[in-house]
Amino acid sequence: MNFCRLNSYGLNWFLGGVLLVFFSAREVAGMSFGDDVSFLKEHVDVLVLMDGSGKAQVAVVPAYQARVMTSSAAGNEGISFGWINRKLIASGKIQPHINVYGGEERFWLGPEGGQFALFFEKNTPYDLEHWQTPPLIDTEPFQTVKSSRSKGHFRRNASLTNRAGFTFQLRIDRKIQILGEELLQRTLGKPLPPQVNAVGYETRNTITNVGGEPWKKETGLLSIWLLGMFNPSDGTTVVIPFRTGSDEALGAPVNDAYFGKVPEDRLVVRGDVLFFSGDGKYRSKIGIGPQRAKPSLGSYDAESGTLTLVRYTKPEGATDYVNSMWEDQKEPYKGDVVNSYNDGPPEPDAEPLGPFYELETSSQAAALQPGESLTHVQQTLHLQGDREALSQIAQDQLGVTLEEIQKALPR
Repeated sequence: MNFCRLNSYGLNWFLGGVLLVFFSAREVAGMSFGDDVSFLKEHVDVLVLMDGSGKAQVAVVPAYQARVMTSSAAGNEGISFGWINRKLIASGKIQPHINVYGGEERFWLGPEGGQFALFFEKNTPYDLEHWQTPPLIDTEPFQTVKSSRSKGHFRRNASLTNRAGFTFQLRIDRKIQILGEELLQRTLGKPLPPQVNAVGYETRNTITNVGGEPWKKETGLLSIWLLGMFNPSDGTTVVIPFRTGSDEALGAPVNDAYFGKVPEDRLVVRGDVLFFSGDGKYRSKIGIGPQRAKPSLGSYDAESGTLTLVRYTKPEGATDYVNSMWEDQKEPYKGDVVNSYNDGPPEPDAEPLGPFYELETSSQAAALQPGESLTHVQQTLHLQGDREALSQIAQDQLGVTLEEIQKALPR
């Protein structure tokens, strides 16, 4: 979630209810995948993808930009891993500014703010009153090109004009695939232990310049931005490995100034790994720049025993990433590659937005000639089962054991 300037812009207006009504209050914990899919089917068409066993399942809603709403490692009775905004969906109403339906992986485009912003029209202030999510990535559906038991291909052709007045003619292709046993093994680098249940899926997201003009830095570039909303708990810790080195050469290890500096008991950096609270109780956000980011991140929920892994494509040497801060920028291509957001009340006694926590990745800025494409691939895995086996997977993928994750933050 990137409401970057709520403290500085229009917080009283926000609390007045114009945005707050978009989000449900805290949902009842422990909702099953079957419960969530049944609810969704009452309101929208849902495509459920599954592996050969039928245990690993993923629910996709084409009307919400082919969003992965939730998933399960144990069929209909399994835990539903995605956060879903039932209140908004059940209302059937379209809200101004944004419609936050939830979902554990949604397709967005950046940049949000800046002189090449997609969320602010020309000559408007950078404030919530003038902030508007483009309908293309908010309310407009994607077309289902084809689907099977384990795969889906979705598409949207669109025009999108940025704050600088440049109009992008683009085609979006989004392909979603369940990771079966062979693909899971390839992702993990070894076979999945038999005492571990897992659901994994890959999304292949492509934007193509279908217009007659090149996309140039001088008139603004797009990036693919994938954001996942997950259910929080007091025992959830986000884990992000990063490259070590001097700040002069690589920049600061973490940007934690989105909503004011994150308290020390909620963000801990140890060696080449940072730990960030995903409890849904304190609104905060962090970001990792391109010279620090590694192509993996994740989280561990000690209460449900769920290890979540996110892997994404990060081209070697890529340094141009769009900047989404709400200001005219000196460096519009010095944005973050990886982000994590923890929800919480915007001020004492106020309701949180969800609550939820987010894991986010972005592609590099897309400088495309007519006919050229850029693709950003992301894999999301949820694993449950034998603690020792999960700990070894965490060590292999994130560089730390479950014990180290649980002890990293004061509880």
